[in-house]
Amino acid sequence: MHLIASIDEIPAFLSEKRVEVNAIVETPQGSQNKFKYDFKSGMFRLGSVLPTGASFPFEFGFIPGTLGEDGDPLDLLLLMDSPTFAGCAVCARVVGVVEALQRAPGKKAERNDRLIAVALASRRHAHVRKLHDLRTSLLDEIEHFFISYNEMKDTDFEVIGRKGRGAARRIITKGIKLARKKSDL
Repeated sequence: MHLIASIDEIPAFLSEKRVEVNAIVETPQGSQNKFKYDFKSGMFRLGSVLPTGASFPFEFGFIPGTLGEDGDPLDLLLLMDSPTFAGCAVCARVVGVVEALQRAPGKKAERNDRLIAVALASRRHAHVRKLHDLRTSLLDEIEHFFISYNEMKDTDFEVIGRKGRGAARRIITKGIKLARKKSDL
């Protein structure tokens, strides 16, 4: 039996079926603080603080063992029944993705999609199997949050589409390949 020594070693998918994922919470629901995992130190660091009255409406984190075009692990918004804590590992079912382009000042636009998942232990969201099981108004709120959050950082966040589980799995598979390629360098 191989013991996992760091987040870097946690596989993206829970099993070879490639349906459910490991999710690492960086920022808990309700937090005004934005945390970010520092892979060099193995610590969660305070990245920024939202203005008074603003907070993360859902758990936010990443899928370990993946990389996106921005060079960071793939971002994941996690629907749960109540907040956890930074560093909590959660088994989740990915239901879709909000595809987006993100542009920081003075830089070119790059893809920075937001995967949407449901905690397997969630009672409130147990019925959610695909993106269309979520209310359209909830998806609108999720997109609005990311647009507003990025505006606070003087960054453009342009939603280019919503896709289902198949597209989300392809993004994760590509992210695994990118991470492996980087680790082979």
